[in-house]
Amino acid sequence: MEMVTQLDLQVLLWIQNHLRAESWNGFWRGITMLGNAGWFWILFTLVLILNKRTRMVGIASALSLLFGFLVTNLALKNLVARVRPYDFSNQILPLIARPRDYSFPSGHTCAAFACALICVHLLPKKAGIPVLILAVLVAFSRLYLGVHYPTDVLGGFLVALVGSSLVLKTRPKWEMRFAGNEVCRK
Repeated sequence: MEMVTQLDLQVLLWIQNHLRAESWNGFWRGITMLGNAGWFWILFTLVLILNKRTRMVGIASALSLLFGFLVTNLALKNLVARVRPYDFSNQILPLIARPRDYSFPSGHTCAAFACALICVHLLPKKAGIPVLILAVLVAFSRLYLGVHYPTDVLGGFLVALVGSSLVLKTRPKWEMRFAGNEVCRK
């Protein structure tokens, strides 16, 4: 694990030393704020649910988000208890307020991809691809801002991949249930 952490730190230091620029810091802070407490992805999911044409996509997104939250925030973060990069090495300089929860996996990344992977599969490409691009930006923002290791971001993506895959695989079962619900037919 020490070797993985050292490699993670080298990647973060490279981003910090070669990609950071004062003119970009505000952009990346804004992108990362979309993931704070999952507010953007929850709101996005609610908008999908409220629109009759995208209701089932919204429900799939909500189920994927719920899976990601349970696995990432309630289980893995506490089980793994990985300290943040700036707590491990004083060379890493975070550009936002220091989160105090554990680092692995990235909840921001998980929430972003939990929605994006559903959208890419269930919406037309012209709608799904921009959501996927936004998820990639959110994930990278966590590295740029120095608050997650690359393997944290990878872990968040993998949890979202598993969750969205399960939601898509079980879609016929839950979709039949929701389709019979009066609220879903309106």
